[in-house]
Amino acid sequence: MKITADAQPAIFVDRDGTLIEEVNFLCRVEDLRLFPYTAEAIEKLKAAGFLIIVVTNQSGIGRSIYDEAAMQSIHDAIQAALAGAIDGFYHCPHLPCDGCECRKPRIGMIDLACSDFNIDLGRSWMIGDKAIDVETGINAGIKSAMVMTGYGRTHSAELETTPAIMSENLLAAALRIIATLPSSPQPQPAEAAP
Repeated sequence: MKITADAQPAIFVDRDGTLIEEVNFLCRVEDLRLFPYTAEAIEKLKAAGFLIIVVTNQSGIGRSIYDEAAMQSIHDAIQAALAGAIDGFYHCPHLPCDGCECRKPRIGMIDLACSDFNIDLGRSWMIGDKAIDVETGINAGIKSAMVMTGYGRTHSAELETTPAIMSENLLAAALRIIATLPSSPQPQPAEAAP
């Protein structure tokens, strides 16, 4: 894939346990809880020039626990709570045993996002609370950040590869990612006239 000059870096962010509180098989908007710092984290990442792309395994659909319409209602509520800041939502509805290419840690959702957006993967990140999120970043050739919310504390002990960043939560990860960005050139003082 050819990267053009106007390609943007993306933050590929896991949904449950990272962007929002973990609820096993979340299927009702009434049970949706954003972390208190989620909006600030997303706002700062957007201001730093990142696209925000949610990539989420939703096997509850494949298990017939809920349907795509219920999931879409949750995504609509997240988008409303974040003032439309999410650039794209991608989900895998399949069961872990289905062997599909879109289920994390495979990179089908990232590939699809790259076909929909002009993304510079070289400057992109994957943020999540599970070992499979870190693996997804590795498989896609991008840097990864792991948060300790959701399953983060448990899964951090299971990592085979250490992510570039390990942070307490999404906001802490966002601040650390932003801190890695090259600084803008500082204006030079005008030379004094002779």
